[in-house]
Amino acid sequence: MRQRHASRGARRDREFEVFVAGAGGRLLHTATLLTAEPPDDNPRARHLLALALAHTYACWDRMRGEDPYDLARRYLAVRFARGAWHHRLPHPGRARPAGVLARLSPQERLIVVLRLYEGVAEEQTAALLGTSPDRVRAVCHRAVTTLLRPPRGPAPAAAPVAKAVPS
Repeated sequence: MRQRHASRGARRDREFEVFVAGAGGRLLHTATLLTAEPPDDNPRARHLLALALAHTYACWDRMRGEDPYDLARRYLAVRFARGAWHHRLPHPGRARPAGVLARLSPQERLIVVLRLYEGVAEEQTAALLGTSPDRVRAVCHRAVTTLLRPPRGPAPAAAPVAKAVPS
């Protein structure tokens, strides 16, 4: 009996390792987009990924045909959404996010990443976030518009006005 449990555990560990080897990179990229951190310096994204993978591993035997990638992605998104309000303003000494999506709010980033990078349908995104598909559509449209319009630079300096010299 004990040997059978050990072999199930070893099989489960191998299956999970194969899953992580195949999906870990994409999930890390998703987490990095959500946190708007640079790809080479992404501690928050790595933490989110570790939590999502730990949750997926804990649920591994109970999934019953459910897609482990979908489970990990949902956990990643929900965990990010719950924790995003803590990270709205940078802590003293912490640099502001510098990633591609840094100009977006956490909600906008979450919706853009789920809809455009992950290809999750509006209805599924809305259900995951507890909002309406119309709201998801509006936030996604606003976020894409923000991304496509370059940020305005500082106003040009006014040219000095030459004074007329009386002759």
